[in-house]
Amino acid sequence: MLQFYNTLSRKKEAFIPIEEGHVRLYTCGPTVYNYAHIGNYRAYMFEDLLRRFLLYKGYKVTQVMNITDVDDKIIRDANAENVDFRKFTAPYKKAFFEDLDTLRVQKAEHYPEATGHIDEMVHLVEALLEHGYAYRTEDGSIYYSVEKFEDYGQLANINPGEMQHSERVEADEYDKESIRDFALWKAWKPEDGDICWETSLGKGRPGWHIECSAMSTTYLGNHFDIHTGGVDNIFPHHENEIAQSQAATGEQLVNYWLHCEHLIVEGEKMSKSLGNFYNLREVLDKGYAPEVIRYVLLSTHYRQKLNFTWEKLEEAAAAIERLRNVVTHLENVSGDGDSTIDELLEERSEEFESTLDDDLNIAGALGIVFSLVKDLNQRISDGAMTNSGAVKALKTLRQFDEILDVLESSEKEQDVPKEIQQLLQEREEARAAREYDKADAVRDEIQAKGFIVEDTPDGAIVKPKK
Repeated sequence: MLQFYNTLSRKKEAFIPIEEGHVRLYTCGPTVYNYAHIGNYRAYMFEDLLRRFLLYKGYKVTQVMNITDVDDKIIRDANAENVDFRKFTAPYKKAFFEDLDTLRVQKAEHYPEATGHIDEMVHLVEALLEHGYAYRTEDGSIYYSVEKFEDYGQLANINPGEMQHSERVEADEYDKESIRDFALWKAWKPEDGDICWETSLGKGRPGWHIECSAMSTTYLGNHFDIHTGGVDNIFPHHENEIAQSQAATGEQLVNYWLHCEHLIVEGEKMSKSLGNFYNLREVLDKGYAPEVIRYVLLSTHYRQKLNFTWEKLEEAAAAIERLRNVVTHLENVSGDGDSTIDELLEERSEEFESTLDDDLNIAGALGIVFSLVKDLNQRISDGAMTNSGAVKALKTLRQFDEILDVLESSEKEQDVPKEIQQLLQEREEARAAREYDKADAVRDEIQAKGFIVEDTPDGAIVKPKK
């Protein structure tokens, strides 16, 4: 049975959706004040794995990923550049969606922007005022009263009574060592410039935390299945989402909270001062294919820190090459030997799914994939693979790739024509028959047509000349 580690209960739980066969999923998206860095994409890749596996198991998925297009950082930077904040955020929004496509992250059903849901935020704040969980200050701002919510601290496993909470905090993000009443609605100040809305709450703008509560409940209802994000979102952001949403609606917000660990680079925290702070485009510029970066970001269990290294990128490239090589060999199988392939494929498929059922254990699932690759290569080498067996093996590998999505090269020009694949097969048959002169002649013919042959431990492969 599918099970997830639930941050709320701090244990693994069997996953049972609210509506049979349908999963409602909210994933925290970017704050578009700059280009997203590879640590951000670690989280989006974990969420892509979660989405893909739910689909793999036959669920319908309704996923919402928010776009935070107004907050303290955006106001600060847009005003510093003296540009309209919508113009300021536009290139970062565009880059974000381009990067998702580059990394083959499946599209969510909804990408709501905060500025498009001001009315819903106002409605939530009004409900909190009505229920006594919020109060106005002299400047017209509205704050959430943490002490009024008895269950505050349940997600982060903290006791608010033992922590400082006598002060109000206006900033969207604040010291994790303190719990204070947080801003739901921020009254307009001159330094905000033109970034404000005239509402029944007064002239101002929403606080960061209320944005996600409004957007998640608008698209998924007051009570939905899964909410994800990075561990840095647990407190205060997700804790505040629970407090304000449940106080406003009287319903439990989310059944399963899933959080992924940080990405570090070469064993150290990613930091501009250390020179190890990278966005996706900077890694691509070093010559790594998108699917190689995808593989690295995907391959470590989401609840473990991911150590991003250049060596890991090289290892990922080699792993993908192994997968593609066995596909090429299977596509060119011409043997008619006996094979018990059905039993092997069924066993590996069951292991692959059951391993991912255990809280998305992707590292274990990859081990099963490459165990199958080894078995298939051995059968091909021994001449024990039939054409029908090869077709079934290819189907299984492509089913696994519904999760991994690395088999297809991002460089379309590297597709090898059938004519060249057939020549490679002829060379391999000549080598197996010890007809080395013929094998060399076929290799020369392949090279004359603009391709090169590389002999690898997993067999020969052919590539276009650079």
